[in-house]
Amino acid sequence: MTVNREPGSLPRAARRRHLENARDLFNSGEYWLAHEALETVWRSIIKEDEARVFQGLIQAAAALLHRGRGNRHGVVAVGAAALEKLMGPQHPDVEFETVAFRAQLARALAGDAEAPQLNFTDNR
Repeated sequence: MTVNREPGSLPRAARRRHLENARDLFNSGEYWLAHEALETVWRSIIKEDEARVFQGLIQAAAALLHRGRGNRHGVVAVGAAALEKLMGPQHPDVEFETVAFRAQLARALAGDAEAPQLNFTDNR
């Protein structure tokens, strides 16, 4: 991903609205639009480790878009990058649950499962 990120502040309520929109788009299979919504939040993040997880979520959306289009190379390349960035324990500043998401994403990209769903850690 070559998008330039200029960290800045995104008010909490606006961030939540963008994340809810991203979740709804992602979970309905609108991966390109979810990718764009997630990028809005990603661009505002100051902490590099948090930004890395969001980049993994953005790449997950892109990999699933490639899967839907039958682009196996895109699935493998972008999917591997997403899985690498999502590796590890739940990041405390990331509102989406990422541990089970990553496991389901790996199965989906291998063709063994449905795409994962984005879920908030607070279940709202």
